[in-house]
Amino acid sequence: MSGDGAGERSHHARGVVGIPLLYALGAVAAGVVVPRLEAHFLPGLNARASAGAALALLSAIASGMLPLTGLVFSLAFVMVQFSATAYSPRLVSWFAGSAVMSHSLGVFTATFLYALAAIVWVDRGGSGNVPALTLWVAILLLLASVVFFVLLVDKLALLQISHVLTYVGDQGRAVIERDYALFPAAAGAPADIAAPAVELAAVSQLVAHHGGPAVVQRIDVSGLAALASPAQAIVAVAAAVGDTLIDGMPLVRVHGGASLDERKLRRLVKLGDERTFEQDPKYAIRILVDIAIRALSPAVNDPTTAVQALDQVEDLLLRLGRHDLANGRARDASGNLRVVFPVPSWEDFLVLAFDEIRFHGATSIQVMRRMRALLVDLMGQVPAERRPALERYLERVDAGIRSSFPEGDDRKDALDEDRQGLGVSREQRRG
Repeated sequence: MSGDGAGERSHHARGVVGIPLLYALGAVAAGVVVPRLEAHFLPGLNARASAGAALALLSAIASGMLPLTGLVFSLAFVMVQFSATAYSPRLVSWFAGSAVMSHSLGVFTATFLYALAAIVWVDRGGSGNVPALTLWVAILLLLASVVFFVLLVDKLALLQISHVLTYVGDQGRAVIERDYALFPAAAGAPADIAAPAVELAAVSQLVAHHGGPAVVQRIDVSGLAALASPAQAIVAVAAAVGDTLIDGMPLVRVHGGASLDERKLRRLVKLGDERTFEQDPKYAIRILVDIAIRALSPAVNDPTTAVQALDQVEDLLLRLGRHDLANGRARDASGNLRVVFPVPSWEDFLVLAFDEIRFHGATSIQVMRRMRALLVDLMGQVPAERRPALERYLERVDAGIRSSFPEGDDRKDALDEDRQGLGVSREQRRG
């Protein structure tokens, strides 16, 4: 893992552009090498097709592949842009930078270039020969293009809202189960509630960020602990995952002990152009909230999508509620504290998950009913120490309902709990 800002920030662009270029170079090389090897080692291997038929086939592949590539990717980017407008612009990189997109463009380009090169070797010098291996390579590339076309269509189908919400939720669940499992709560109160504050020695070394704005994408906690242990130092990461650093802002502070290698410290804190799911469960909630409040805007007015987003938010909060969220510490093999890093608390997650949806959905009976059901259900499943924060949010939701709806049936309906928003009320479930 590299922490070099320019290298990390350009990694995504290199992947999107570099993979198709490699395919193109490989196709040119194959178009030059394969026919020559076939002519040298298999001079008598000729296809049964006539030279005219082979030329027609290769010409059709070459002439058809280029406009197909342009058409497919034009439609793909139009759909991506539409989805970014409807859901969240932060989802563009999920599709545009995907392996399917890059390899599809590469295979389409390779098929076009190889078919052009293969045409030269058919009926070369008026011999009437049709090199079979050269022709079959072109046919196999065409079949591979068909496969990637199908995969690309399947990828576009994933832009349906239910698939998008599930994808975002899955990314958040993966981070929670992978990273927070490392810091399980001890018996009794979760450690993020009961843990005492850490007193650190004086700062002996300061590493600042240099360059344009960069987002902290990942902190290699074990790597920092291994680096700090021999020097008997404590490394305090100044920014949380997801924070944006500006030129001159602190990146890492070293407390006590000997100075550490600055280049290694920088490499162990990964920076990039934008937030990622890699080590940031808040980012998954952020995107789900973005989708929900965009759906609740007057221009869209789709509270059902907001309710679907709340389904995923509830699942993420339930998982977070069962883990030690604010440990923010790592120790070496001897048990000595070596790394301190900022992490979000339970209240931070609740603010992110509820405040904007509660504000933008205050006049939607469907959203208010779903949010009340979410809060009540969470209170019955998370540790007791985390319930007061949920109770406070339930009071705020109820206060907003009383403010938005006058006395009467509308207020009564909005104060009910319904996991579908407008489906089966809590009273009916009890009955």
